[in-house]
Amino acid sequence: MVLYDVDPHRLKVIAQVCTTIAAAVPGAPPVRTTSDLDTALRGADVIFNAIRVGGTAGRVVDERIAIEAGLLGQETIGAGGLAFALRTLPVATGIATRIGRLAPEAWTINFTNPAGMITAGMRAHLGDRVFGICDTPLALVARVARLLGVPAEQSRPDYQGINHLGFLTGFFHEGQDLLPALLADPERLGRLEEARILGAERIQRAGAIPNEYLYYYIAAPEAPPTTRGEFLAAQQAAFYDAGPDGAAYGRWQAVLDERESTYMAEARSQDRHSDDVAVGGYHDVAVDLMAALRTGRPARMILGVRNAGTIAALPDEAVVEVSCTVDDDGAHPIAPRTELGQEQAALMRSVIGAETSLVAAVGAGSRELAVQAFAAHPLVGGRARAEALVRAYTRAHSRIAEVLINP
Repeated sequence: MVLYDVDPHRLKVIAQVCTTIAAAVPGAPPVRTTSDLDTALRGADVIFNAIRVGGTAGRVVDERIAIEAGLLGQETIGAGGLAFALRTLPVATGIATRIGRLAPEAWTINFTNPAGMITAGMRAHLGDRVFGICDTPLALVARVARLLGVPAEQSRPDYQGINHLGFLTGFFHEGQDLLPALLADPERLGRLEEARILGAERIQRAGAIPNEYLYYYIAAPEAPPTTRGEFLAAQQAAFYDAGPDGAAYGRWQAVLDERESTYMAEARSQDRHSDDVAVGGYHDVAVDLMAALRTGRPARMILGVRNAGTIAALPDEAVVEVSCTVDDDGAHPIAPRTELGQEQAALMRSVIGAETSLVAAVGAGSRELAVQAFAAHPLVGGRARAEALVRAYTRAHSRIAEVLINP
């Protein structure tokens, strides 16, 4: 296993965490580190792409500029998500180019947010050998399975969405869709974390269970004293400042636990239930995905892939999150048996339109296309505000100024 980072200190700390974990696992691979991308890529079978261009400081700026404009301050949705993509896409596509040259047979698993746009940008260089991965739909399915008393691995969920905006429209077990009965039972539905965030009545009206990120599309924007980015920046700085000593793994686990327990705290009236925290996280699906790709033993999971008609209501070229069968030939999307609501599909299409324009803006270096992307997003609203946001983000981020060099 090779760890790559542009920050040598971070690399040492995380290497110490991984080495501690590996020491307790018989037959674990050796852990190597490098600050040279080409060295990391050569000979790779599977590549996990998880980068944060501009660090947590960049996230703080993205959130604060949006909040000052009276908008949602969130890292992956709305203005903040578009700004994050503006400075991340050139780096991510550069990595994809290097993968194509040095490890063309490798499978690339993209964790980098905003995952839909980043995966779309990397697809231009890697095609179907790159997938997007997000834990929110996977956690939703696990929570519904637990609530219904059905082993998640025996279920056949119909999840239809894009990154951080999707709906569970069916949940099949032994050929029967169990979702309608759950939606008709407000007491049981109310025990679901998504219902505690969004309200059971709203979910019943939708006729499907939304990804919890729908909260950001329906809640009034707020100006919190401390943003999520500011909280994580302070938390991570303390963790890395402690250094790569023998206690690094314990500190890492404590930081992870705190991050998970405070996730979307602004949307909750009470602390997260321990069972809900337990089903979150990327680690299980990442390992399952890697195992299926390398061994050919089929596995089912929700991934970000090219739509290609899988969700009829969405554009073919969009990166969508749907159930897939995975083997050593890649991911094979499974067409849902249930329908996506018209209102749900319309919201997704509006977001896809904005994100597609943003990816094109980066490719062309076009400020005008970037303004159009911001203006088209349903959480921004309007040309004047979009122009002001693009000006503000360009002034705040030298990387964005370097990208948008054309009118």
